Amino acid sequence: MAPRILLARHGQTEWSLSGRHTGRTDVPLLEEGRRGAKLLGERLHRAPLDGLPGVEIRTSPLSRARETCELAGFGDRAQPWDTLMEWDYGAYEGMTPAQIQAVRPGWLIWRDGVPEGETLADVTARADEVVAWARERDRDVLVFAHGHILRSIGARWLGLPLDFAARIRLNPTSLSVLGWAYGEPAIESWNDLGHLAGE
Repeated sequence: MAPRILLARHGQTEWSLSGRHTGRTDVPLLEEGRRGAKLLGERLHRAPLDGLPGVEIRTSPLSRARETCELAGFGDRAQPWDTLMEWDYGAYEGMTPAQIQAVRPGWLIWRDGVPEGETLADVTARADEVVAWARERDRDVLVFAHGHILRSIGARWLGLPLDFAARIRLNPTSLSVLGWAYGEPAIESWNDLGHLAGE
């Protein structure tokens, strides 16, 4: 069976709650985010995933992703990987979309990028690196990371340009699975929050 990649977005932070672009700023999890990370871990440790024995696990080194990984019960198995860090938002770090629109009407990150930060090509290259790594494995992989980089990985898994990621929303503490259908890359599930509702 072809390997899949499981994507876990970090738990809620003060900045994610308020919609501020959180790239390389190391914002800690809120209590809600810690609770969500534990519920995600419970889900990943019960059937049918059963703790993902033998699965290779990597995490962004930023504390909000790393702590989510640890609270979910995978800290001892996860390897930090800089490639999974969030988009470097440059001059737009810490700003909300509304604040950016006020100075740059019509702006869309997936089309226009950010000044003084990573380019669309930079982010595409990092997403492609994660996709290539996952496809080279002989089993499923699990990554803990951030909203925009995980959406970028989703787009590139499908072989689509980065701007497709604008169409696939991703909430904090969500679980998504990228797999295969009829031999082609496919989204198996996306932005699943069932564990937060006790499912």
